[in-house]
Amino acid sequence: MAIWLSENIGTVVVCLIVAVIVAAIAIYMIKGKRKSKNGTSCGGGCSGCPMNGSCHGRKS
Repeated sequence: MAIWLSENIGTVVVCLIVAVIVAAIAIYMIKGKRKSKNGTSCGGGCSGCPMNGSCHGRKS
């Protein structure tokens, strides 16, 4: 195991860095989704959107 690790340390370090970056992006996106209005990533301002009324459920 030690020989394999010493031969592949560069690959292991790069993979760990990429995994940390991907996790940080995912956390950032999840937090942004939770903070946004109406649970949408666009903020729910549909007045100027070409998909006006199509992407969000109507509230009664």
